[in-house]
Formats: sequence, C-alpha cells, structure tokens
Amino acid sequence: MTAGGIAPHIEALADDAWLLRFAPGDDANARAHVLAARLRGEAPAWLRDLVPGWDSLGVCFDPAAVPADDVRAWLLAHRDHAPAAATASAPVVEIPVRYGGDHGIDLADAADALGLSPAQLIERHAAPLYTVAMIGFAPGFPYLAGLDPALALPRLATPRSRVPAGSVGIGGAQTGIYPRESPGGWRLLGRTPLRLFDPARASPSLLAPGDRVRFVAIDDAAFAALERGA
Repeated sequence: MTAGGIAPHIEALADDAWLLRFAPGDDANARAHVLAARLRGEAPAWLRDLVPGWDSLGVCFDPAAVPADDVRAWLLAHRDHAPAAATASAPVVEIPVRYGGDHGIDLADAADALGLSPAQLIERHAAPLYTVAMIGFAPGFPYLAGLDPALALPRLATPRSRVPAGSVGIGGAQTGIYPRESPGGWRLLGRTPLRLFDPARASPSLLAPGDRVRFVAIDDAAFAALERGA
C-alpha cells in the first residue's frame, strides 16, 4: 500500500514500456508525479522516459539493456513508496491572459451559464494555483488540474474548426491552453501571448507535467507588448 492508498496496478504498455495505473481519486495525479520524480532521482541505466498521465505513469525502458520482467520487478519494489501529496518545490509559471473580447469569445456565455458576471468568472478562474496534470492532445497542450468545480462547463456540442494559438479554455472539469492553432471544443475564456510550444527552443514545451501554473489577467496593451516580444 502507498501512503495515498491502493498501490498502482502495473500492465504492459509495449515491449519496451510498462504502465502504472493509480486508483482513481483526487490524489492519483499527484501520486503519479511524485513517483515519476522518485524514478528520475533513482535514474536506473535502463530508463528511457517517463510519461505522467491523469492517473497513470508510463515507464519506457531499453529492452537491450534489461529484460522487461526485471523492470517490472523493480517497479513493483518501488511503487509503494510514492506519497500522496505532490512536492511543493515544482516551479510556478505565471501565464498572462487577456480575458474576454476577441481573445475569449465564450467568456460572456460561460459566465451566464454559471450564474456569474464575466468579471467574477475571470477572478475565480485566475484564483487557483493549478498543476500541469499531463501534456497531451497536441505538443505542449497542458491539462491543468485545480479548476474550481463550480466552474466546470461541458465542451461545445460542435467543436470549432479553428481555435487560435494561446487560447485558454474550460473543458469539463479541466482548464487548458491551446499551444497552436487547431480545432477544439473547449469554452474559450481568453488568450495568452506566450508561446506554449516552440520546437526551436532547447525545451520546446513551456510547461512540463508537475509544473504549477497561475493565470494573471492583463489588458490589451500588455498583451500586445508581450506578443511582440514572444
């Protein structure tokens, strides 16, 4: 048993990867990130990559260096040592957002659906300290845990064919940021001028699983200035 409850189940993901599935619950993602940090710290020679999911952790290994069963045995010996709480040492990344207007075309309708004013929705959306639960859907797209449950909204019945890069939206019980122009069905509250994914950077993705995120509301002038410097 882990400190958070039921030990994760281990199953084969591929010939060179195992998948640890954590019992569903509020701390499943935190446990995945803490165990990932522990495995990185141990840094066994066969470890190739770690991929945290919402309630899982993919462990990729070098099959030429070690038998798959040996990796499974190693994971079985280590999986029970992940505490339930995520480390507070993860970096906090501030994401400037121009809410509403052309940048957040769903803000007014979303606020109305929630029984809030647009200003109240902005305040409540920007209040939490979010955690990057995982990166997915598109390179650099962060699924952020920590949205106020009262702000949960269903996705659009018909997704848009074009969502601008940097759009910040709500999809169900999560909030996220579109790293590039793409189709999408999340409710768009605003947009950030920051570039979430740039393959020319040493670290292409601005955010990584386990990072903490805080949204900061900005005005048009600040958006334009930051966009010019992006």
